[in-house]
Amino acid sequence: MSKRESSFVCQNCGYEASRWLGRCPSCGEWNTMVEERTVKKRHPGRQASKDAVKPVTLGQVKADERPRVTTAHPELDRVLGGGLVHGSLILLGGDPGIGKSTLALQLSARLADGMKVLYVSGEESALQLKLRTERLGLSTDELYILTETDAEEIEASVADICPGFLVIDSIQTMTTAALSGAAGSVGQVREVAARFQRLAKRQGITTLIIGHVTKVGTIAGPRTLEHVVDTVLYFEGERFEQYRILRAVKNRFGSTNEIGLFEMTSRGLADIDNPSFIFLTEGAERPAGAAVTVVLEGTRPLVVEVQGLTAPTPFSIPQRVTTGFPHRRFAMLLAVLARRGGVSALNLDTYLNVVGGISIDEPSCDLAVIAAIAGSLSDRKLPSDLVLFGEIGLGGEVRGVAQADVRLKEAGRLGFTQAIVPKRNLKKVKGLEVIPAGTIRDVLEYLEKF
Repeated sequence: MSKRESSFVCQNCGYEASRWLGRCPSCGEWNTMVEERTVKKRHPGRQASKDAVKPVTLGQVKADERPRVTTAHPELDRVLGGGLVHGSLILLGGDPGIGKSTLALQLSARLADGMKVLYVSGEESALQLKLRTERLGLSTDELYILTETDAEEIEASVADICPGFLVIDSIQTMTTAALSGAAGSVGQVREVAARFQRLAKRQGITTLIIGHVTKVGTIAGPRTLEHVVDTVLYFEGERFEQYRILRAVKNRFGSTNEIGLFEMTSRGLADIDNPSFIFLTEGAERPAGAAVTVVLEGTRPLVVEVQGLTAPTPFSIPQRVTTGFPHRRFAMLLAVLARRGGVSALNLDTYLNVVGGISIDEPSCDLAVIAAIAGSLSDRKLPSDLVLFGEIGLGGEVRGVAQADVRLKEAGRLGFTQAIVPKRNLKKVKGLEVIPAGTIRDVLEYLEKF
């Protein structure tokens, strides 16, 4: 006998209720509860199978000595921690048109040269995929293509081909006969993801799953989708700009601090060899209110330009607008600049922009933010060969930051000749004049020379 059960599931957060609710008690969203039915079979008793997995000690487990598979994309390898791990499950998310399918198709075509690769598409036909590969100039003679949305049919095709790499594009289009919900519903996404996880682990197939994102920027479907995978990657950037940032927010086989930088070209995504140049203003002379700092993304130092702008406000309450920088920290730095530095912009509209579309949240760029706002207030241009970094405390002191030597070497490599740093981070670097600063008043007094 089979028993049909139904429940109402929130399509935003996955909360389940026994009856319909107008507002989800978990996430507070309205009209997101959808009825989902599932068929559960009653088992008379659970008996141990001959093929059941038995507990073993860690000493009995033999380490897998197979090396990681490099992807021919150094930026992707960096984010993954050195390459693809055998049998891992990777989730790739991002805004529509950001380049998720393009990266997956390029990666599949390159890996197909040495292993069997199956690309499953639930959104495009085989002809459309063929046209896309021709536009990208990819050699896909050995690449297997399957246009299917049924999870059971995909598993059967995987059993026939036995690929080493599997791409699912996308998880929101896949369905399983075990559930009666529509494609993309919470129940379907959760069940299909669990199927592909078991498939990847049991047969040792490295699997890449592409996921859609919601209007708030998170991957659509239940939160458990991110828990069952080994790695979660996010594509960031504006769809109408050529630069893309790939960031790992979860990685069981590497660091989550690394980022990969790509450029979208007519031939697909290309790795950026020298990323610091894309975050600097074109041309040697920078406008008033622009300052350059060095931030760390994982082990990679990036030279980033910060631009500040102040203007009289027509409103009773001035605006505080930031792009790529935490809003609350920016408000704190404006207060410290007025109280400890004697330079006030509290009655003006203030804007802050990080050039290149990157988002930075480490406190080492505080000094550059202070210099940018002060430069905008005095309409003074900073030297084009000057770089600043340091954390600002509430007392106006300039606090030390980590790995100052790495930051200074990167600045010297790019041709900077002056650097204002915290006293604690005073280092000697060939070809670079390092100027120590104890308080923000020391910095402002030094900048008044220009």
